[in-house]
Amino acid sequence: MTTNPFTPEDIESLHAQARQMMQRGDAKGARHLCKRIVEHQPDHAGALAALGEMALREGDSAEALRWLQAAAGSPLAGVEPHISLALACRQAGDAVREEQAIKQALARDPTHLLALMLKADYLERAGDRHEAALAYGAVIDVAPPVDRLHPELRAGVLKAFQYQDQYNREFGAFIDARLDDLLRDLPASQRDRFAESVDIMIGRKKRYESRSMVYHYPGLLPVPFLPRERFPWLDAFEQATDAIRDECAAVLARDQGLEPYLTYPEGAPLNQFAELNNSKRWSAYHLIKGGKVLSDHAANCATTLELLKTAPQPDQPGRTPAAMFSLLHPRTRIPAHVGVTNSRLVVHLPLIIPGRCGFRVGNATREWQLGKAWVFDDTIEHEAWNLSDQLRAILIFDIWHPDIPPEERSLITALMAGINAFKGEDSSFAL
Repeated sequence: MTTNPFTPEDIESLHAQARQMMQRGDAKGARHLCKRIVEHQPDHAGALAALGEMALREGDSAEALRWLQAAAGSPLAGVEPHISLALACRQAGDAVREEQAIKQALARDPTHLLALMLKADYLERAGDRHEAALAYGAVIDVAPPVDRLHPELRAGVLKAFQYQDQYNREFGAFIDARLDDLLRDLPASQRDRFAESVDIMIGRKKRYESRSMVYHYPGLLPVPFLPRERFPWLDAFEQATDAIRDECAAVLARDQGLEPYLTYPEGAPLNQFAELNNSKRWSAYHLIKGGKVLSDHAANCATTLELLKTAPQPDQPGRTPAAMFSLLHPRTRIPAHVGVTNSRLVVHLPLIIPGRCGFRVGNATREWQLGKAWVFDDTIEHEAWNLSDQLRAILIFDIWHPDIPPEERSLITALMAGINAFKGEDSSFAL
């Protein structure tokens, strides 16, 4: 009776040598060792797959199929033999077995990038454009950033982006044309909201939600700009624009009390705000800060302070209310960011507005207009820019979110006071 002269350790040693030979380009030596392995262990998936892959590289489809089918049938086979088998079937023009091999690969690992790429490519060649779009979308979902991809995979992932982009453009154009007549007679607010829902579905725009950095109050709808009619008390602010602007101009002329909007301490993570930290390119003249009126500043802005008393200012000890003149210097951009809590909203009253200034909240972009106030949820990603050669100035202050009833506002006030008591200090949140 003949015994097997190779131990499992011997087999794995031969397999390791064969892999090294393949890396060096010694296909003849690697093939010899792999065949020796298979002689003594016919179901060795690694050796079988290596033999098939070498035949595939040499263009011998029949030989590749023979070895790769055996590798895929091994009880020890992972994803790779099925991927190689799919490639061999494609080379041989056998679409049926190619599809089966791809399914087997994905059954073992549904998120395997190369297997998903093979599925998407197969569906595209089969003419199933809708399923191909879904498959290319799955490639995009699992792929790491392009600059971290292996060079051999990069082209496939870039193709996934290109295919999905083209598909979405065609999809969007079809839907736009189909719904155009229905949308034409709708009020602008309804038409814009529905159009944004389509843009998000198709991928023309991102979906933005409230992302409160510190304290999130549930149940409040994330609305970028709230309807102006909900805040009739803003009429008085708009009517007093000239007086408020004169107070702001006097502050600017004195050039005292202005400070950088951002003053992060040394060592704090600055992220996108590194350029503006401790910079007067984005400045503030605080009237109310951390819930306290700055008496010296308030004395210079009596009209503004009297009007602020009429606003539903939030009571969050050590944090709010807050009010200031916000100054954005020429050719300055405030990067996209989110605020600390959706329990309060932010009001802008434009005072000095040169051209080429803009403001974005989520997917909504607006230009400030002198004396026209708006209210927005700053926990939705927002950014601002002044591309002009002149200063931009606005009055900023915060208010309670109108959908929080008085009883719950009192609870939030008590909560913030409790946080201060626990920490033994007045913790301030940036507006």
